[in-house]
Amino acid sequence: MDRSIKNLLGRFTIKLKQASFLWLEGFREACCLHRVIIYCLRSRELAIRTGQCFLLNGFIFLGSIFVLRSAVIPTLQWVLPDGCPQISSQESCSLGGGIFRFYSLLRLGLVQLFYVFWFYPMYIFSFILSALWYNDIAKYGFFAIEKYGPTGSKSSDEKDSQNTTDNDKAIDLEGVMIGIAEQVYSVLLLSFFFVEVYVTGFIPYTGKALNFLLLSWMYAYYCFEYKWNYYGLSLDRRLDFFESNWPFFAGFGSPCVLAAFFYSPLVSYGVMAILYPLFVLTATGSEADKVVGSERNKWKGAGLGRIPIFVSADYLSMRVLSLFPIKPRHQVQDHKSL
Repeated sequence: MDRSIKNLLGRFTIKLKQASFLWLEGFREACCLHRVIIYCLRSRELAIRTGQCFLLNGFIFLGSIFVLRSAVIPTLQWVLPDGCPQISSQESCSLGGGIFRFYSLLRLGLVQLFYVFWFYPMYIFSFILSALWYNDIAKYGFFAIEKYGPTGSKSSDEKDSQNTTDNDKAIDLEGVMIGIAEQVYSVLLLSFFFVEVYVTGFIPYTGKALNFLLLSWMYAYYCFEYKWNYYGLSLDRRLDFFESNWPFFAGFGSPCVLAAFFYSPLVSYGVMAILYPLFVLTATGSEADKVVGSERNKWKGAGLGRIPIFVSADYLSMRVLSLFPIKPRHQVQDHKSL
């Protein structure tokens, strides 16, 4: 009995070490921000788009929040105070109690008007425009990599993958329908997973830690999705690779989440909107399959097992898709490399 327990603990220790090293590799890949500088130097369009993201989300959006909190609110508190100045008499203060309550409500109303007519419209505008810019950033990043390559020339894996992609993109009605179905499924999957991530934040005690982990996976998937879309990888292949190498992607998404996890929602969005395109570019230049394969070789090919991260979101998505006459995604065949 003792020997079996020791063997079990030994296997658990080995798996824990393997997961830790794989998590660190993912974290290190996400922090390779020097790739952003290299790609921006290679592509003027990429540098412009990245600069626009910084200007809109950093200088304008976060700058507006800074001005509101450091200048507008203090000025309103000075003009519309909560209480009496120290130099005023106690009798005049007691008579002006209703006025100060009115000042407080008026100040609160003015701040809310600032949010309604400035921050919320800017948030929607920034969200839509940034989403379009992220696609451009990923596209220009791929062009920069293809033009020069990670080492100055295209690798054979990229050429083979690109040739395979070109062959699979033949004009075929059935293929078009499958592609549309996969895009719809992808949107539903990530939408339901986002709701799941949001709900976990309300779980007592362990909710914050679980929310951080799920957010890390979610942003890591978002970052790599541009690359996988470009290479034409099916959702089955993406999810299998993602869920089979869950420590790597948990590590990759951690820096992105950590930078904005402890701020208010609006500030978190602004910080995330600045950092997200940088991590998209690091994911674009990352060779995740080689990194994971190298780690597996160190541990004699032993895997950690697949964790069904998207199982709940997958079930809800398939239930929704079952209402429409589209081809199930498990019938899609794929022979592309990751």
